[in-house]
Amino acid sequence: MTFRDPAVRTSRRLRFRRGFRLHPAQAVVAGFASAVLVGTLLLWLPPMSVEPGGTTFVDALFTATSAVCVTGLVVVDTAVHWSPLGHAVIVLLIQLGGLGIMIFASLIGLVLARRLSVRARLNTATEAKAVGFDDVRGLVRGIVLISFTIEAITWAFLFPRFLFGYDYDPGEAAWHALFHSVSSFNNAGFALYSNNMMDFVADPFICLPMSAAIILGGLGFPVIMQLRKEFTRPLHWTMNTKLVLWGTVVLLLGGWAYLTIVEWSNPDTFGPLDPAAKLLAGFYASVQTRTAGFNSVDIGLMHDESWVAMDVLMFIGGGPAGTAGGIKVTTFAVLFFILLTEFRGEGAVNIFGKRLSRAVHRQAITVVLVAVGAVMLATVVLMHLTGLAFDRVVFEAVSAFATVGLSTGITYDLPPAAEIVLVLLMFLGRIGPLTLGSAIALRERRILYELPKERPAIG
Repeated sequence: MTFRDPAVRTSRRLRFRRGFRLHPAQAVVAGFASAVLVGTLLLWLPPMSVEPGGTTFVDALFTATSAVCVTGLVVVDTAVHWSPLGHAVIVLLIQLGGLGIMIFASLIGLVLARRLSVRARLNTATEAKAVGFDDVRGLVRGIVLISFTIEAITWAFLFPRFLFGYDYDPGEAAWHALFHSVSSFNNAGFALYSNNMMDFVADPFICLPMSAAIILGGLGFPVIMQLRKEFTRPLHWTMNTKLVLWGTVVLLLGGWAYLTIVEWSNPDTFGPLDPAAKLLAGFYASVQTRTAGFNSVDIGLMHDESWVAMDVLMFIGGGPAGTAGGIKVTTFAVLFFILLTEFRGEGAVNIFGKRLSRAVHRQAITVVLVAVGAVMLATVVLMHLTGLAFDRVVFEAVSAFATVGLSTGITYDLPPAAEIVLVLLMFLGRIGPLTLGSAIALRERRILYELPKERPAIG
């Protein structure tokens, strides 16, 4: 039995017996909104910044949303605007947003009470996109263990490099390693440097550990957990795992080759680098489009052709139920196989020897149409508010919706109204169109009749 049926029944029983209760999807949205609000109020406090006048409410809201939604877009210089206390709040918001609000709440419940209510299990399973909710405690423990383990391993690689390679004192090296480890695995893109990671463009000891953490975070917790248990038994892998792995490899390698070739001779980006550094910079740039958002070259000086490719890669994003954003690799793969099936004239969509549920067809189409509509509407509004060129504005809109954080350099100069538009895009991109739509709908509508079929002309 799938997760949906018992969840809906249990949710309705709880609502009827105890009065109004939030639907699990509504609880996820409310949780993220509450975290953004708390983060905004904290970052708004004067001690959080080193500026004499503190931080404006809109800038605090933008930064909190970007951190909780693990995006990485910034309207103030992270390195110099925020105090050490502000940096600590940002990294905590990143960790909270990466783990998931409901998962974090369940973790607290397990620590304090060593048990989870049915409501907590429903909310957690909804956020983690689990197919069942009987072993949510094991799910929460697994997600937390995976997150902290990967972050700790990344820290172990970065710490000695900062300590011995760049002459940081031990405390500073430890803090920089921790901040960038958390930011990397959670695909956040926040950095403690004014030029992000451009000083490390040719350093594989910094770029490669961060890239590995970003890729693992972008796979999604369901994929990582299955690989941990059944890595040597690929025949047992689910369709979701296979789609995410194949999609990630193809998009990573394709993006690496394309960006390296296009930017190879660009005097403002890859041109001055030696061949090995160019290959590293191309790989790092491709990894960032998995919704991480770090940059080792100036994105604003890249060729227009690179921006277009990065728009596509960012829009697709990473794996579901993880730290990545975008429409997700699985959604893109499902649409690809639907298209392939239509070209072949076949009736059912078959993927890796299994038939795809027709409900997934509708979900994939819904996600893509809502995403395209949101990005295009935001682009039009941003162009009206800023007067900037379409290519830069659409790049910013895609980056915000896909919770990437890459920017062509226009974010710092946006008016407050434009910042609010990007805040809404980041929130929608992190929650997901389907989750947000489910949260808005207070109850499911079940039609007890069917209308006669008719086929309009298509194409």
